[in-house]
Amino acid sequence: MTAPLHGLLTADPVVATSGVALFADALRDQAVPVTEVGWRPPMPGTEADLARVMADPRREAANATALARMTSAEAVLVDVAPASEALGLERGTFLHAGPPIGWDRASGPLRGALVGAVLLEGLADTPEEAERRLAAGEFDLEPCHHRGAVGPMAGVVSPSMWVYVLRDDVHGNTSWCSLNEGLGKVLRYGAYGPEVVDRLRWMGAVLGPILRQAVRSTGPVDVRAIIAQMLQMGDEGHNRNRAGSLMLLRELLPGMITADAPSSDVGEAVRFSGANEHFFLNLGMPACKLATRAAEGIPGSTVVTTMARNGTDFGIRVSGTGDAWFTGPANTPEGLFLGDYGPDDANPDIGDSAITETGGIGGFAMAAAPAIVRFVGGDVPFALRATRRMYELTVGEHPLFQVPVLGFRGTPVGIDVTKVVRTGELPQINTGMAGRVAGTGQVGAGLVTPPAECFPAALAALAAAVPR
Repeated sequence: MTAPLHGLLTADPVVATSGVALFADALRDQAVPVTEVGWRPPMPGTEADLARVMADPRREAANATALARMTSAEAVLVDVAPASEALGLERGTFLHAGPPIGWDRASGPLRGALVGAVLLEGLADTPEEAERRLAAGEFDLEPCHHRGAVGPMAGVVSPSMWVYVLRDDVHGNTSWCSLNEGLGKVLRYGAYGPEVVDRLRWMGAVLGPILRQAVRSTGPVDVRAIIAQMLQMGDEGHNRNRAGSLMLLRELLPGMITADAPSSDVGEAVRFSGANEHFFLNLGMPACKLATRAAEGIPGSTVVTTMARNGTDFGIRVSGTGDAWFTGPANTPEGLFLGDYGPDDANPDIGDSAITETGGIGGFAMAAAPAIVRFVGGDVPFALRATRRMYELTVGEHPLFQVPVLGFRGTPVGIDVTKVVRTGELPQINTGMAGRVAGTGQVGAGLVTPPAECFPAALAALAAAVPR
């Protein structure tokens, strides 16, 4: 009579549970070993769209193509140039971070950065005049992403600002990013005082031309190779760039010190670059943008190609839905604050720098840089868990970007909308925090996730695009 039970009543039970923990807890109280399965229901109201997209016969091959393109994309620094030259940026046009937005809904730091850029371009004599002209709609505002570029924090780029020019010859794409101003009261955090504008003018007159000579004299710089090395040296490529910045300076220094410029200018350019721990960030961002650009426009692909925020809205774009934005209210990061600043001083999430997570580094590579938790909050186990969780949301691993503490496993890359919706787990981003009030500057750094509603909206668009 016992044969049909196969010894079930005479052996120690092996129990796996999912869902509510009540049953598992009751078994543990009876000294029964339990394995809890981390299953979660999909995001509410997504079942029909999820079923349709999951059944799309194009999806697996499309995502494999997206992953292959992302991980094979090159990122080579080939030039440094004014935005008017590199991007064809016209006088009176200003790029900004995140999805499209007008002055009426712009956040404090974005408004502050736009005011500073108007002053830099000589289009107003005072902050008050700049604000009046911006409010009157006299200038054109456009997302950096719409021109294949990226901008940190407020991300404002004006014609006279200099930008790095990066190329991916494998897929024929170019991307751009402004030069990094350093930390503190800087334009990208919404500060616009005289010291901010004066620094930007110096960067345009001195730093940019010296860096251009350095790049042109030393030859193209393989930025992707630097990212791979910095992950081995304790950086994650978003908030920690110490090793990357030093490696970049090593590449550029011979050309900088032989540049045709006064020795005092060369010395100041070298000092400024060497003292800026985020010197490399503005090359890591367009490198990741090139990777995600390579994966754009693949029918049936559910891979996220853009995550960006403007301080008001957080937006994503997906390979299979082209240039469409799916947005929700930006969350406010939680983390550590500078000086006397606190949570009430922080603006909601802002910047194009989440392109690093989109490309498989930054918050997705926190396990490679456990020291980052001292800057953004959390602890070392959290950093390890964060990276491990991101494997659940992605279509693959990066063959070049590796995490030593995980046995040199490739970083998780290729955020999959269907996996986010199925698990309810959101991408992890680590970021700086800008002051809510225009002109404040940086107030801290922390951790944040996208608003959940971006992903069901993208899923619905993907479902609508499935051939019937």
